[in-house]
Amino acid sequence: MSEGNTAGAVDAIILMGSDSDWESMSKCHDLLNELGVAHDVFVASAHRTPAKVLKIVDEGINQRGVKVFICAAGMAAHLGGVVAAHSSVPVIGVPMKGGMMDGLDALLSTVQMPPGVPVATVGVGSAGAKNAAILAGQIIGLTSKTIAGNVAAWRAKQVDVVNEKDAKLRASLG
Repeated sequence: MSEGNTAGAVDAIILMGSDSDWESMSKCHDLLNELGVAHDVFVASAHRTPAKVLKIVDEGINQRGVKVFICAAGMAAHLGGVVAAHSSVPVIGVPMKGGMMDGLDALLSTVQMPPGVPVATVGVGSAGAKNAAILAGQIIGLTSKTIAGNVAAWRAKQVDVVNEKDAKLRASLG
């Protein structure tokens, strides 16, 4: 994982408070690729590198055309709120497992933003990372027929997967 391609236009940016979040957030990255969403990935901490976070947000909005920020953070999980406080585009928060409460602390921190600073919050960990990618695709799909079609096709494929699993299970029951 590199610090990212800061040169070109992207529709989404994934920000992680720590590289330890990559195990979960790689699922988001992979699904964004599958949906055809141009994106970039950075490690930047709301607490340890706040100037870097603000630079990524500013450049993302003003130079790169970012439509969605996806922020993964654990414990106090302030990254999504900091990005939302400095952004005019949607922010999706992905709480990470860890800390004393194994992700519940991050979930509560991410979901409880003050009025006027919304952070759309998904579930904790890898499942939340995948849902963040889908939600980002749906948001971007509002202005991109291609991405909207890719999201619809992905969802249709999920129906097929469940139906195949059901058929296999029912056949095994005799």
